[in-house]
Amino acid sequence: MDLKNLFSKISFDSNDKEQPSKKDAPTHWIKCPECASLMFFKEVENQNNICPKCNFHMRIGAKRRIEILTDADSFVEYDADLKPIDPLKFVDKKSYKKRVDEATKKTGRSSAVVSGECTINGIGTQIVVFDFAFMGGSLGSVEGEKIVRAVDRAMEKHQGVIIVSASGGARMQESTFSLMQMAKTSAALKRMDKAKLPFISVLTDPTMGGVSASFAFLGDIIMAEPGALVGFAGQRVIKQTIGADLPEGFQRAEFLLEKGSIDMVVNRNDMKQTLSDLLTMFSKTSNAS
Repeated sequence: MDLKNLFSKISFDSNDKEQPSKKDAPTHWIKCPECASLMFFKEVENQNNICPKCNFHMRIGAKRRIEILTDADSFVEYDADLKPIDPLKFVDKKSYKKRVDEATKKTGRSSAVVSGECTINGIGTQIVVFDFAFMGGSLGSVEGEKIVRAVDRAMEKHQGVIIVSASGGARMQESTFSLMQMAKTSAALKRMDKAKLPFISVLTDPTMGGVSASFAFLGDIIMAEPGALVGFAGQRVIKQTIGADLPEGFQRAEFLLEKGSIDMVVNRNDMKQTLSDLLTMFSKTSNAS
């Protein structure tokens, strides 16, 4: 037998076909960043992206957050047409315009905030949700305007406001325009306070910088998800500034609760019920007064 001719007739199809890259290859498994457990993605999704092994709360997008917190088909989005402009013609490694275009293509929206009206267990409320996937959830002029408009709607309809924060802070590409949103949103929430309408602030991982230094810590109730990173400057900067080691768990939700900086730490699966209970309590208090 001519072995040379025999092997020449064998087609090694696996070598002829283009192999998918690691990036393109489909995967149905998720590795927990905290405990490194490997889990089937459906198991994690059914738990609202909470690790069933160690209770680690993984980051989720604005769309999924709204699905978890609001009644089915009750959310109506407002101000989706607002888009950031580039007043400073800012350029670092990329132009600001290009960064916005890339973020829009990535997320399907034109800003880091989704705002609108919804019901939570039948209670009408205005809700604002940050999406960290859009330029790190940074606070710019559009985001600030959406928050103020949500406050205006709440005052007009005598409703509460819920803001779910997930942000790296003020958007550097807008400079002072961005920083002014801290004052703008704070002033709007002061008007809500005078009208005796509730503002509930929900801190998720991460809530940092100018967001934590403004409206995120002005809530009548400030709650956080377990393990959420919350603070102003990063730990490395603080450590270098004070020249001392930081305590274990510093800037995590549980540490802030222990020190009295926030009111409660609430599991994601319990968040909707907790919010509706608080809104009901505030409603009864308002009616009594």
